[in-house]
Amino acid sequence: MRWAPDARGRLERAAFELFAEQGFAATTVPQITARAGLTTRTFFRHFADKREVVFAGDEIPTTAARLIAEAPADVEPVEVIRRVLHQVAAARFDDNHAQTAAWRRIVESNDELRDRDARKRADLVRAARGAFVERGETPLQAAVLAELGVLVFQVALDTWAGAEPGSRSMSATIDEVLAALPLAARP
Repeated sequence: MRWAPDARGRLERAAFELFAEQGFAATTVPQITARAGLTTRTFFRHFADKREVVFAGDEIPTTAARLIAEAPADVEPVEVIRRVLHQVAAARFDDNHAQTAAWRRIVESNDELRDRDARKRADLVRAARGAFVERGETPLQAAVLAELGVLVFQVALDTWAGAEPGSRSMSATIDEVLAALPLAARP
């Protein structure tokens, strides 16, 4: 069992089960590895600490920046935001409603995780801002667009995660949030 494939996935599933059952603070790395049937050493090959199970990697900021940079030059910036958020939603969230909802509940239940979530959002803003500058936006426009994109993403994520599973897609929720913006912010 110890050498079975998908060690990272097994550790993530075990951690989320334990976080949901007993809370983030009460869960230890040895408990996670025991549930996954792996060693503590294997855990630390994949994650720096148990927070990283919740916030592993920087793939969303990297992916978002790449998608912004790859968007056609003639597409309006707010439409770029919509397209990028749809792509991230389809790749990362649409098939994972239950896990995403559980993840949001875990984050919201712990001050340390909320702080880490805020830092990850700041990383996303920074990456998006740089990508918009590279597209030719002024630094001020890029900053506003990046903040707007992350705000839309966060509101859509929280709304979608809190909704009944299967009631709507993350992309439909993104469009709903964009439609709720004041007229001055619409394309």
